[in-house]
Amino acid sequence: MLKAGAAKKVSIYVGEDQQYHGHSVYAAILDFLFYRGVSGATIMRGIAGFGADHHIHTTRLVELAENLPVKIEFIETTERADELLPKLQEIAGTGLIDIQDTTVVKPAQTSKRQPDAQFVHPLKTESKAKLMRIFFGENDKWHGKPLQEALVEALRANEIAGVTVYRGILGYGANRRIHKDKTLGLSHDRPIMMAVIDTEAKLTAFTPILDQMLQQGLVVLSDVDVIKYTHDYKDTDRRQEVRQ
Repeated sequence: MLKAGAAKKVSIYVGEDQQYHGHSVYAAILDFLFYRGVSGATIMRGIAGFGADHHIHTTRLVELAENLPVKIEFIETTERADELLPKLQEIAGTGLIDIQDTTVVKPAQTSKRQPDAQFVHPLKTESKAKLMRIFFGENDKWHGKPLQEALVEALRANEIAGVTVYRGILGYGANRRIHKDKTLGLSHDRPIMMAVIDTEAKLTAFTPILDQMLQQGLVVLSDVDVIKYTHDYKDTDRRQEVRQ
């Protein structure tokens, strides 16, 4: 967090229609600053100006109303400004970057509706687990029900920690037949993948049930490191106690 004292004010001047990887340069710069944890940034849109090419850009002339000047400005410590500068130069392209010495008299503070005293840092827990991936076709059934639905219900009934079902858009399996999404031209049996995560003991205990339900498919088991973030300390502890 920015503190009172010596700092740097960085100003970046670009054209409104300048692009960076298919996005507006000013938007790309704002996203970069936001996700790099910069204390704050402001974008200002000019109404008239010209750049290195000496083309006049102004809102007064309808035919020249595009590519108006845009200014992105933020204040950070010298160390942070130096750290961010190489990437900013890359994104800004032909734009101008100006850095000035400044003094922060009073740093901005978070809203009073969420004071620092009440902020709770997320609880981070780490553990070892197994990731089971199950591959089969969308047309596969179990007692007349789509297999993916039946497996989700079976996993939940056996208190498996979590599962996510993914529908593929293109793929092939052991029979070497190509399966495509409808939008790609064919609607035959799109590929399904289920990702299941829990302890090795829980997944091993579920394997006999899976053997009965999965007539044709592929199952892959991998070691994973589980990293979980939560604010719900008490409820999380209570759920763990119930499961134990």
